[in-house]
Amino acid sequence: MNTDYRLVTDVQGIREYLGYAADVAFDIETAPDDGFREEEKAALDPAKAHITGCSFSRDEGTGIYIPVAHLRGKNINKEEFLLFMREFLTSPSINKIAHNIAFEAAFFYFCRIIIQEPCYDTMCAAQMTLKSSYEFRKLNESGLKRLAEDICKEPLPSFTSVTGGKHFDELDAQDPETVRYGCADSDFALRLYHIFKNWFERFLPKHGRIVAEMESPTAVYIGIMRVNGVPMDIPLMQARQEEARKEMARIRDEIQMMIGDIEIGANCSTNAFKNYLFKTLKLPVLKTTESNREAADDASMILLQDWCRENRPELVPLFSLVQEYRKWGKILSTYLVGYSRFLNPVTGRIHPNMMALSTDTGRFSCNSPNLQNMPRATNDPVGIRSLVKAPDGMVIVSCDFSQIELRVGAFYCRDEVMLRTYRTGGDIHAMTTSVIFGCTYDEAQDKHRDGYKEQRTIAKNVNFGTFYGLFPKGLQKTLKFKAGMEKSFEECAEIIDNLKAGYKGLTAWQDETKALAARRMYSETWLGRRRYLPNIQSDDWGKKSFAERCALNTPIQGTAADILKMAIVRLLRGLPEHDYLKPILQIHDELTFLVPEGKVEEAVAFIRECMEEQPFPEFDLPLVAEASVGRTFGEMEELGD
Repeated sequence: MNTDYRLVTDVQGIREYLGYAADVAFDIETAPDDGFREEEKAALDPAKAHITGCSFSRDEGTGIYIPVAHLRGKNINKEEFLLFMREFLTSPSINKIAHNIAFEAAFFYFCRIIIQEPCYDTMCAAQMTLKSSYEFRKLNESGLKRLAEDICKEPLPSFTSVTGGKHFDELDAQDPETVRYGCADSDFALRLYHIFKNWFERFLPKHGRIVAEMESPTAVYIGIMRVNGVPMDIPLMQARQEEARKEMARIRDEIQMMIGDIEIGANCSTNAFKNYLFKTLKLPVLKTTESNREAADDASMILLQDWCRENRPELVPLFSLVQEYRKWGKILSTYLVGYSRFLNPVTGRIHPNMMALSTDTGRFSCNSPNLQNMPRATNDPVGIRSLVKAPDGMVIVSCDFSQIELRVGAFYCRDEVMLRTYRTGGDIHAMTTSVIFGCTYDEAQDKHRDGYKEQRTIAKNVNFGTFYGLFPKGLQKTLKFKAGMEKSFEECAEIIDNLKAGYKGLTAWQDETKALAARRMYSETWLGRRRYLPNIQSDDWGKKSFAERCALNTPIQGTAADILKMAIVRLLRGLPEHDYLKPILQIHDELTFLVPEGKVEEAVAFIRECMEEQPFPEFDLPLVAEASVGRTFGEMEELGD
């Protein structure tokens, strides 16, 4: 395709090109600030970089490039440019299209501009379209240059080949190659928008709506979270590192007093240690790896410790020490040292990568580092969450959907007992206790009753697997490793039988859902987010069984994820009027913010309003967002209604 790319250096020129276009693609180029010119990837960090130029495309094959901060050539007036961008990015009549809109959202949020709907992320669209009969594109297959070549059949030059190792702001703004490279990104984002939009209309209209109305605004919110970052108590982090090292050294000395000069490494998983267990001590191999070798993971240590209680009681303390050593090793390597590697020296915060489309059910994931796996207080001797500390004058506010997956499951299976429990504000764990143990609902709530704690613990563990197809052996394993409870196969089978008898709608929904997925070879959320399951028709029992569990998991976990993202879209709409509210994290069913101390009540009311709104007309159960506040993430106090 012939292209018409040109340079524009004033706002009037931008307006003349855009006219009254309803769909406009845009893209920014960035370069590092002084002091970070030698740092790799500094140009991707709003705290270390600046917008160098911006391009627009309103018609395929055309585009304009606006230099903003080039060191050579004429630039647009920056203040006038940002005023225009505020108008453009918040316009309700222009669909703002970008490839990886989270990146643009981050840089413009740094300039105090919040992109508003309608907006469209062609990277999200790529991940919601099929690359084969049963497989969606992954994030690493959704880069603009790869899609331009694979879908548009037009290869684009690499950044390095254009810049020759320079930063983008070192290129001459008036050079045709600078203009061409800058415009191409917007042009091809627009081309992909039209291609994906047509594909969705033809093959998966519901995915098209999800991309436009949910995933694209969510991507903007991700960019905002990334800029705000997670504030850390750095002195406390350093002190805790030293404490962890001392504790590991103490435990290591105790272990070596018992086993002698055997190298245990940082995690008690060296070959020397495994040889000591299985060859020197001749302990039984109770679990193997996929390659059929002796397993030495945490579950293996628990199994060996249980075996030793009956057969080698003198070795029981060794396995307790090993588990303790490993726990401290994980705390040190994953959290204390691991998190410190990602501290931004400019902000003093961690700015993790949040991804909204990297799981099959649509749930968020996080890396660099993974702040979603911070341990709870019950399994954290150091207090990792307390390392997240609000700046002076601010507090951390967290709002968590209460039992969202259980509520969604009740909505799906239409069991009258479950529905009544939630509609009346009842306690689902108490109801499940009464169902599986044959006591009354009031007795199940009596904390002073004999067996209360054990039965409620079992009920909670049962509830979290209720909709996904519980089996006696799986429940037995869950209770052992997650709750420390020994229950026989027969006892677990009875619990499941009682559950099915008490929740009569459960089994019928499970059977219908699996049968429907087997016919379609996919499962989907209420809003139509699809997950293909070709193995659901497999002759291999293991593959078929896993696919059936996915068929049950996807509607519930995926619909819960969709409900959370719908809340995020509402939050994004209200952020300009609540600009004091700083989103910083998303963990499972929880949204976390930094809020000025005097704004907590107002902030919580707004967040709850966004989260508790009916997500779609058919959803007939109340949603509850439980709020908590604290100076650190580890010391949060619940707030009442």
